[in-house]
Amino acid sequence: MTISQDELIAAAQVSKAWPFQEAQRLARRLPHGKPGGVLFETGYGPSGLPHIGTFQEVLRTTLVRRAYETLTGGAPTRLVAFSDDLDGLRKVPDNVPNQAMLAEHLGKPLSRIPDPFGKYESFAAHNNAMLRDFLDRFGFEYEFVSSSECYNSGRFDDALRNVLAHYDAIMAIMLPTLGEERRRTYAPVMPISPTTGQVLQVPIEVVDAEAGIIRFTDADGSLVEQSALGGRAKCQWKVDWAMRWVALGVDYEMYGKDLTDSGIQSGKIAEVLGGRKPEGLIYELFLDSKGEKISKSKGNGLSIEEWLTYGSEESLGFYIFANPRSAKQLHAGVIPKAVDDYWQFRSAIPGQDIHKRLGNPVWHLLRANGRHEGADAPGQGESLPVPYSLLLNLVGVLGAGATREAVWSYLGNYVANADPAAHPALDALVTKAIAYIRDIIAPTLVRRAPVGGEIAALQALDAALAAVDPATGAEELQTLVYEIGKQPEFGFANLRDWFRALYETLLGSEQGPRMGSFIALYGIAPTRQLIAEALARAE
Repeated sequence: MTISQDELIAAAQVSKAWPFQEAQRLARRLPHGKPGGVLFETGYGPSGLPHIGTFQEVLRTTLVRRAYETLTGGAPTRLVAFSDDLDGLRKVPDNVPNQAMLAEHLGKPLSRIPDPFGKYESFAAHNNAMLRDFLDRFGFEYEFVSSSECYNSGRFDDALRNVLAHYDAIMAIMLPTLGEERRRTYAPVMPISPTTGQVLQVPIEVVDAEAGIIRFTDADGSLVEQSALGGRAKCQWKVDWAMRWVALGVDYEMYGKDLTDSGIQSGKIAEVLGGRKPEGLIYELFLDSKGEKISKSKGNGLSIEEWLTYGSEESLGFYIFANPRSAKQLHAGVIPKAVDDYWQFRSAIPGQDIHKRLGNPVWHLLRANGRHEGADAPGQGESLPVPYSLLLNLVGVLGAGATREAVWSYLGNYVANADPAAHPALDALVTKAIAYIRDIIAPTLVRRAPVGGEIAALQALDAALAAVDPATGAEELQTLVYEIGKQPEFGFANLRDWFRALYETLLGSEQGPRMGSFIALYGIAPTRQLIAEALARAE
């Protein structure tokens, strides 16, 4: 089903998918775009390495950007990835070398601290390079903007003058939000000490706003009068955020729930500075498997590298797509379903009408980086010949013998043209499944012995499998398994109990695949061997 641009725009105008809901709000503000392009921004603090939170914010912002382009028939847009690298180093990260050296530079701007890795001219330059490599790895289209470059080059000088000119109004916004002790040291602009090079949290006096001259007490107690321009000062966080919105002309920026109050204060400051708070979505934060907030210091989260070890890049995007205003648990246990759901939604695209297609997460993900393959053209839906969950079950029963070659030898029972080159997506998942079973499942895998009527039921299943043609298909095998579970003499209250017994005795898990599909994939003879091993445990 080919979709015209007019049909696409009309459907986008009424779509309930969250990227289009965001785009519709932005389009009401900027229905025809603006000269130079509508500006989307994501922010990043380079005091540490990029992580999954960085990925999700850039991805979600990109999804809104593409939705806005669709909605407006191609209004030009830009995405800025902003690095706040003039910020002072407050704490030495745990995961970097040369920590003693970094400790000597606490309080100094990240862009003026040596690189502990010894590769770049500064710590910020190292982390900025990692950020750019990280974003490039996923094919994001963006412009990188450095806070240090903006301040040092004078790009922010006019914005700084604007802040100094509205010093009292900004203080009136900020002081009621601060504790008594913080109020005594707070100033909207933080000078950089001419003696220590540190970013100072001290009161300032505006001597000449137009000239950018301020007065403050330095770290050594001396009274200093100097320019705040040209990288000799930077704004406090909430003021900096607002100043950046106005100076760069940001139209859309989303942020986490933990920055809700910051967004309110920065929005007020942006108005004082003569600008306007951008449109944006406030998203919920990730939780660990226990429902607790993820903390980098605790290490209770899941890294990008870990996800990509056990699941695909597309599945990560799919998992992040859904319900950004709802908290998500982020742990290895969510990966298999995310992989299978991604492929289920991808294969559905060609048969969907325009409204369902625009609500399909994969439609948005395929367009995220300017690539439309499979999104609008008919007949381009792709599918995975073997679900990842079933692949995991196969690898699980193979155990220590689960090599890529061994897995593909079994896939020949189930997949036509079982050649890795013919199924690259499946081949990539074979390696990931082996790693997932090895690292996540195997340490907890226990196949229990069958008890009571389960023993006779397994014996009956073994006999039935011995009597069928080895080429019997998955559906017929599924029916065979069903019929055995229905027999009253085995004592199962329902089929669910029968399948649970199969999963726990044959596979070592409480849940599992369609048994007919598993038997067809694993093979009848190997399945009978699993049954024999289970019955032996009952003796």
